[in-house]
Amino acid sequence: MRILVVEDDRLLNNTLCYNLSTAGYSVDAALTKTAATHLSNKQDYDLIVLDVNLPDGNGFDFCYEIKERRTDTAVIFLTAHDMESDQLRGFELGADDYVTKPFPMSIFQKKVAALLARISKQNGGDYYDDGNLIINFSEMTAMLAGQAVVFTPMEYRLLKVLTKNTQIVLTRQVLLEKLWDIDGNFVDEHALTSVISRVRNKIEVGNFQYIKTVYGMGYMWIGGVVK
Repeated sequence: MRILVVEDDRLLNNTLCYNLSTAGYSVDAALTKTAATHLSNKQDYDLIVLDVNLPDGNGFDFCYEIKERRTDTAVIFLTAHDMESDQLRGFELGADDYVTKPFPMSIFQKKVAALLARISKQNGGDYYDDGNLIINFSEMTAMLAGQAVVFTPMEYRLLKVLTKNTQIVLTRQVLLEKLWDIDGNFVDEHALTSVISRVRNKIEVGNFQYIKTVYGMGYMWIGGVVK
């Protein structure tokens, strides 16, 4: 996923770019409407994080220009104003979200992750993305906090089953049935326990918890909850 950050406050621009890059996104930066227009003419973006007030124009005009050319580009407006009329104008232009400064970076990252995950789903992309963990099931690649993570084919199958059933308890029997090897090779309970353990060790770094054990029942994907 490629993101363009258009924000004239250099410190905030750098902070946004750093956090989004760390989360595994490809990020470009622009401090002015002119620079943003130049970049967007050369490169399509999945998401544009856009300040309303720019030194050489305003974000509303830029949003209109982008949507005229590529309607499926998502836009999140950043602004110091929380006036209802400004927000309505942004949404009328096709904005997907509106964030009032100052804002917690963790909340902003969650908004970005949720929006891009929705875009991937709409485009038929086989992705999981919560802003910290990114998995491309089609290409069998993954990133955790900007660092590559290597999974085995069995681990990818487990992750796909879990992430497609977020907040749903999957019994061990259901998981065993879904993980049945495409060649008919049997997956036993000991193997399932080992795979769950290996995946946890790879993704539950720091205070993040992704897989919850529901004792007496099975497992549930809870999506990067802070312990």
